[in-house]
Amino acid sequence: MSLDPTSALRAARDRLIDLRTSYDSAVAEFSWPDVGDTFNWAHDWFETWARDDERTGLVIVEEGGSRSAYSFAELCRRSDQVARHLAAGGVGRGDSVVVMLGNQVELWESMLAIIKLGAVVVPTTTAVGPAELVDRLDRGNAKAVICNAADAPKFETVPGSYLKVVVGGAVKGWRELAAAYELEAAPLPHPGNASGDRLLLYFTSGTTSRPKLVEHTHVSYPVGHLSTMYWLGLRPGDVHLNISSPGWAKHAWSNFFAPWLAEATVFVYNYSRFDPVALLAQLRSEKVTTFCAPPTVWRMLINADLSEAPVALREAVGAGEPLNPEVINQVEKRWGLTIRDGFGQTETTASVGNSPGQRVKTGSMGRPLPGVPVVLVDPTTGEKVPGEGEGELCLDLSQAPLTLMTGYQGDEELNAEAMADGYYHTGDVASRDADGYITFVGRTDDVFKASDYKVSPFELESVLIEHPAVAEAAVVPAPDPVRLAVPKAYVALAPGYQPDEETSRSILAYSREHLPPYLRVRRLEFYDLPKTISGKIRRVELRTREEQHSGTRLAGEWRDDQFDLSGGSAEEPARQE
Repeated sequence: MSLDPTSALRAARDRLIDLRTSYDSAVAEFSWPDVGDTFNWAHDWFETWARDDERTGLVIVEEGGSRSAYSFAELCRRSDQVARHLAAGGVGRGDSVVVMLGNQVELWESMLAIIKLGAVVVPTTTAVGPAELVDRLDRGNAKAVICNAADAPKFETVPGSYLKVVVGGAVKGWRELAAAYELEAAPLPHPGNASGDRLLLYFTSGTTSRPKLVEHTHVSYPVGHLSTMYWLGLRPGDVHLNISSPGWAKHAWSNFFAPWLAEATVFVYNYSRFDPVALLAQLRSEKVTTFCAPPTVWRMLINADLSEAPVALREAVGAGEPLNPEVINQVEKRWGLTIRDGFGQTETTASVGNSPGQRVKTGSMGRPLPGVPVVLVDPTTGEKVPGEGEGELCLDLSQAPLTLMTGYQGDEELNAEAMADGYYHTGDVASRDADGYITFVGRTDDVFKASDYKVSPFELESVLIEHPAVAEAAVVPAPDPVRLAVPKAYVALAPGYQPDEETSRSILAYSREHLPPYLRVRRLEFYDLPKTISGKIRRVELRTREEQHSGTRLAGEWRDDQFDLSGGSAEEPARQE
């Protein structure tokens, strides 16, 4: 007998939680739940258990120490009020709503409210400016905007007749969200949306080109994030801290869908400037059980005093970009916890991961997660790579991956390219070993050849950041008349180190000692690394910079032939306190 949507989702979720440390069994036994033709996550999942649940669903702590906590029941009622407020302004099923808020309760209420209406959430970072907003509202066909009063002026030059809703103060021409809390808080009727209707429109971070507009449905993210929940190791009653900014997909992954699929508490710590000591204090005082952070945060944390481990912490996870082995080793040594890496995109939920309780291999991002048809495809033949080997990481479309976007809205040419030959192409190259573990090699457009050897920037960057002077590094090809190209490292220095000859020599010598001859970094430049507004390094800008100079020595560039590195001396440069 088939189950109703709520029961089907709960059964699938519970099975994954039961098998969270049994990877082989989870892969063999898990199947995606049939949630029917009219599934709405807010009505058919969240409301079914959260309506009268007084457990804490959301905690927000500010840098100054103030703390706000909201029960699941409160979030249900407040989101009903916000939904009624939006509906009174003309927002209905299928309408797109740009949500440009920080980590504040109104963000969670607004997302729930929009889903309850059967409308479409368009998460947008507060870092964008008017020009970018014109593009987002146009391509997203926005019917409404919700933002803070401080950001309202950005919309003065953004054309359109969209509804304007403001948080945190009165702005002429805008409706105040605060008026919602005077409305009725009774449950809203189900909007009757189809399960395949669009629910989310996400703009990618645009590391190589104009941001793409990714479309997800009422199933692909809300249900698809069962894979993310499994990878994070979440279970009911957990307190989950994920460090990511609103407006990006990872925020929806780990601050919304995955924890509330598990009935876990979302914990947020807001700060204007990252302070590892303050963050560690929050991990301890709030008894955080599961913690997910990008590599940049983990790299900063290992330079802090990790001697006092957060006693409640059970799961440590890295996401956003591949984690370097040195970071994993340091946390394991000091906390006895292994940071579990994983892989996913805005276009998907978590696809590959080191799941709880499994052996973690150095450098590997794990194995395909339950229910996700991950394959490697040879880019030259277009055929699957059987067993061990290397190829582009893809999803097999013949297995109808539930976790995959419907496509890039408004770009059929890009869709055809991404879905060519029966596969969804991630654009990432990876290798797979005999045990099925997958290791990131690099973006298809980042991997390059030097002296006819294939170079993975990530492999070299992982060695470079082991040097104490290196905070971040990006390796790109620099044109060379003999070798065609040589690896060049653009380096952001750790605090206390100087961009001088001594530091350059030390880093290049370290590279020489720890990399084979054909992979050695031959050039180095200290540089303010260009990044997207989501914090990812734009290597495309650095490659272009090198191409424009055609191999000529740049001011501030250091080359290995300037030094006598035959002795292999990699003494640490003096640190300026």
